[in-house]
This record gives sequence, structure tokens and C-alpha cells, in this order.
Amino acid sequence: MKTYKCFAAGLAALMLTMGLCGCSSSSSDESSSYVDQVEVTATDAIDAIPEGSETELEWLSYFDLNPTSTAEEKRVDVDLFEQKGGTIVYSQTTSTTKYDQLASRLLSNDPPDLFWFEQKMTFPAYCVKGMFQPVDSIVDFDDDMWVGMKDLADQFTLGGDHYVAPINLGVLSVLTYDKDVIEANGLEDPYDIYMNGDWTWDEWYDLMEQYVAGSTDDEIRYGINGWFGAFIFQSTGKTLIEYDAETDEYVSNIDDPDFDRASTVLYNIKKNGLYYSDWIGSASEAFKKHILFYAMGTWAVTPNEGDNWAIVPMPRDPNTDTYYTTTDITAYMWVSGSDKADAVKCWYECARVANTDSEYTEASREKFFINNPTWTEEMYVMSNEEPISDKYVQVVDYGYGISTLLSNDDAATNATKEAVIPYLYSSVMKTDDDGSQYTWTQLRESYTSTIESELADFNEEYHAFIGE
Repeated sequence: MKTYKCFAAGLAALMLTMGLCGCSSSSSDESSSYVDQVEVTATDAIDAIPEGSETELEWLSYFDLNPTSTAEEKRVDVDLFEQKGGTIVYSQTTSTTKYDQLASRLLSNDPPDLFWFEQKMTFPAYCVKGMFQPVDSIVDFDDDMWVGMKDLADQFTLGGDHYVAPINLGVLSVLTYDKDVIEANGLEDPYDIYMNGDWTWDEWYDLMEQYVAGSTDDEIRYGINGWFGAFIFQSTGKTLIEYDAETDEYVSNIDDPDFDRASTVLYNIKKNGLYYSDWIGSASEAFKKHILFYAMGTWAVTPNEGDNWAIVPMPRDPNTDTYYTTTDITAYMWVSGSDKADAVKCWYECARVANTDSEYTEASREKFFINNPTWTEEMYVMSNEEPISDKYVQVVDYGYGISTLLSNDDAATNATKEAVIPYLYSSVMKTDDDGSQYTWTQLRESYTSTIESELADFNEEYHAFIGE
């Protein structure tokens, strides 16, 4: 394990370059169950914090884990942790300044203990910058408690050390549609197609094309709106930047022929008028605009009484029988310099039990339906269970965590405020100043040298970090 003082030089350089480097998702941690008419009982699966060990953990974040005015119920993981002798103290930051504040604390030799894992920049960039320490001394991924997470955790290693202990998985985006619209237009139900094992890019595209073909002057139709481009690329099982174990480097995968196929699907969605590009904040608003599929997280899916909606996961690549997906990973980073190993270990285990023990997961499920009475069982399974089941292979996209230019949307200066990697995933659905749609060939030629340059710098820093 790297010692804290080995990180000081890297952090000093980081403070000069990062600026406002927040790379957050817009939502806080909603994955853990809350105490709601359920008695949280102590469990023998978790050892209490040993006598004499530090029991208080400082949580530096932009949201509180403890009960607040907006979430008055105590979370199951927090309750379990308190039963085992621990407490969580909240130190507030913002989503855009969290890394700056963490870096300042580390340079002042005053580290907090816990920090929120996020898709962008946390790994590998800020692990290599020295902000976080490995978890192998407190997590045994071969233990029954962590069953199902080892393969995913193995994708978050540097120099053989694990930096992320995945607590739970969530779905980033799903396809919501109106079953009544499907039936009225004589289309096959996507849910039935999915259950038959045929839900591929081709089937998805054909449904949108058939629906839009019915457009009239009075009813202009679209196939889709929302967040879906990246998932089509990732459903090939590949990402724009990958880790090469043979060379021990992060490498560009932009020339992969599977991306020519994925980009062609997205290009045609835009070219053939299937794509509604403006932002829409809810499924109900999308359907009012005669859009067949609304691609977004479940937070934007709120049916009214009488609505007949359904949900399916993102379509599979037709060239493979394997279902690949990227998910929202719940995890708590152990901050460099924190020496509260016993308490952090206990917190990880409490969080894991809260998200896996049937006593709590069933209570959480019941609470969901209380709060979302117009959802169907089928919608819940398709959005909250199916894409994180063993049926799917979890893909980690390292492109979201390499460098400010490649990965940090908050620092982007282009018109769409997207860093290079997220921009590339949807760019064939965009147009230049003259209204001409970008092709994948053009984009690949434009950005290959930038990606290679950024990777060269990152790999040099990475090899220095692991002592090579």
C-alpha cells in the first residue's frame, strides 16, 4: 500500500491543474435502504469496531448520509454502523468543488476518511493522483459477503491493488415506452422481443423506423430522446479506452471495427429523423411530443394513474449473444492518509449488508412501490433488477477517468460542454456549424492524436505511481 507522504508531490501538481474539476452525477446515493417500519437488527456477519479503535468517520461529500430534512428516515447502513459502534460525520462540499477541497485537505495533512465514488475521474485519474488508497487490507473479495463483486472489483486495480469495493449496482438509463402507442401502431411489444432474446439494435431501430413512418403534418413523430449513445457503443463489450494487461497501459480503442457498426446505427438514427435532440426532463413530456422511446434514468419515469407504460434495457449488439452494460456503482473511496481501517472496514460491511440482505432489500422494494404506486412489477424488474443480474456482463469504461480533457465535462469548453470521450459516444448525432452531420471517420481522424497524447501523459504518470 502506498504511504500518505508519497502522494504529496502529485497532489501539489494536481492543485495547480484541476481548477473546478467536479465530475459528479446529478443524483446522490439512493441505493441503500432506509429504516421504514422495519427493525434494523444487529447481524453477526459484521464485527463491531474493535475496542480502542477510532469509531468516527468523516464523510466529505455534497450529500449527507445521516437523516436530514429531506430524508428524515435513517438509512439501514447508517443504523447498522451505529449499532457496531461507529458514527458518520458529514463535511459538506459541492459537486463541482469536491476534488479541489479533497486535494486541499490532503495537502494540509488533514484527510477525511470517506469520499463518494463516481463514474467520472475517480478511477483511475484521481487514484493515480494519490487521493485514495487501496482497500485490500480491509476487504476480502473472496469472502461470501462480496460474492458477485470480485470480477467487477478486479477492473479497478492499479499495480495489483484494488481501489474500489463495489457495494451495489444501479441502472444508468433505460428505455421507457407507452404500450398503448405500441399496440395502436401495430408494433411488436419491445418487452416481448426482449423476453424472447431478440432485443438487438436492429429490432430497436426497426420499431422506431416503423413508428416514425406514420408521421403526418399534424403529428411529427420521433423514435427516441434522451441518453443512449454511449450504451450502444458499450453494448459491444468494448470502450473507447481500455486497459491492456500485456503492456500494463491504458490504450485507445478508437479504431475498433465494432465502433464503426455502433456509430452507423446512431448516425442513421439522426440522419433519418428518428432522434429528438432537445432536452426533455420526463417520460411524460417526451410522449406528449410523440417520441416512441425515452432513454433516461428511472428518476424521470413517473406514470400517471391509467398510463400503460413499460421499460426495457438498452438493446444488445446483434453480433454477440452476450449482454454487456455499464452501471452506476455504489462505492465509498477510502481517502489517502485515513488511518481508521477498522471503522472503514465496518462501514463497508454495513453498507454491503444493507444492500444485499433480503430483510432490507425486500423492505426497500416495498418502499419503492409505496412511493411509486403507478409503477408495475414488470417495469421495476426491467429497470432495477434485470440489467444488474448475472445475465449481463459489467463493463467499466476507463475513458471517463483518464484526464481533464478526455473525461471531465465540467472543464469542457466546446459548445456541448462535453469532454472528448463522452462527446465521441454521441457525436455522430451532432452537426457542424454548417448543419452537416459528423461521420465516425471524420471524428476518429479529428480526435485520435488528442487521445493518444493524453494517454501517453497518463500512462507515464501511472507507471511512476506504481513504481515502474
